[in-house]
Amino acid sequence: MFDQTDMKIVKLLMENSRMQWREIGEIVHLTGQAVSNRIGRMESLGVIEGYSLKVNWKRLGKETTAFVTVFMKTTDHKAFQKYLKNNDAIIEAHRISGEGCYLLKIIASDQSELIGLLDQILEYGNYRVNLSIEEYI
Repeated sequence: MFDQTDMKIVKLLMENSRMQWREIGEIVHLTGQAVSNRIGRMESLGVIEGYSLKVNWKRLGKETTAFVTVFMKTTDHKAFQKYLKNNDAIIEAHRISGEGCYLLKIIASDQSELIGLLDQILEYGNYRVNLSIEEYI
């Protein structure tokens, strides 16, 4: 259903979602219209769900990145999921298998902001924190 050209188009869009179809076409050896048709098909099939951007959080004053594993102490996951959606510092949240119930990626201005968030998480369960010391990708 999807060929290598489709995969190349997806990879190019992941690297730069603002890339023009003509530019993509030059790389994958298609016309801009053919690229447009393929992208439209992948969007309608739900392969491409949307477009996003990469943010340099440090330039916005968010110096601390933490990965938090949450161990729920209640079965009321709906309240915790609502908390996750309403908290701008939590930029990723995954319900996981294995050790823990959720894995969160948190961006904070400093450790005191992070501590405040961790205190809030204690209402739902215990946690384990890993601080990022350097990002590569």
